[in-house]
Amino acid sequence: SGKSSIGKYLQKQGLPVLDADIYAHEALAPGCKVTELVLQRYGSLVEDLKTRELKPHPNLRQIDRRALGQIVFNNSVERLWLEQLIHPIVRERLLKEIELHSRSSALVLMIPLLFEAGLEVLCSEVWVVHCSSQQQQDRLMARNGLTAFEAKRRIEAQWPLEQKRKLADQVIDNNGAINGWESQVLMAL
Repeated sequence: SGKSSIGKYLQKQGLPVLDADIYAHEALAPGCKVTELVLQRYGSLVEDLKTRELKPHPNLRQIDRRALGQIVFNNSVERLWLEQLIHPIVRERLLKEIELHSRSSALVLMIPLLFEAGLEVLCSEVWVVHCSSQQQQDRLMARNGLTAFEAKRRIEAQWPLEQKRKLADQVIDNNGAINGWESQVLMAL
């Protein structure tokens, strides 16, 4: 919906930005406990064999994230299993980073699954970046190289933006032109 663009903009304004997606990505890095658990569960279905020889540590197995996505975004039981592994790690990392930035006048937490993971309790104000469902799907397809079906499945794995809008303190409308949200963000700041 555009939260990454707004997060980068806020960072350029001097605000510390903590990105839950980065922490989730790190939880699945080669050699991490979660990576090994995922590889034990799914084996060759998700192991990225192509990059094994290209990595500095070829003995550290890596996950093919697209293959893992095919599994978890088509099976809610498997998605829940993975989320139960990753969400506590992301939460712990966010708490550590919040503590490190405790003297900042403001701190931005970019958390795509904020409400789904129950992390809204970490926030004093919630902003939701909103766009049409078609724009959301188109942007996801362009960013991740997904088919329309794959993008739809990923969107369906989250709460609908309309539901998140109702819980937000600020709604940033990102339906319009590129960077059309800037004046809204400045007003919200």
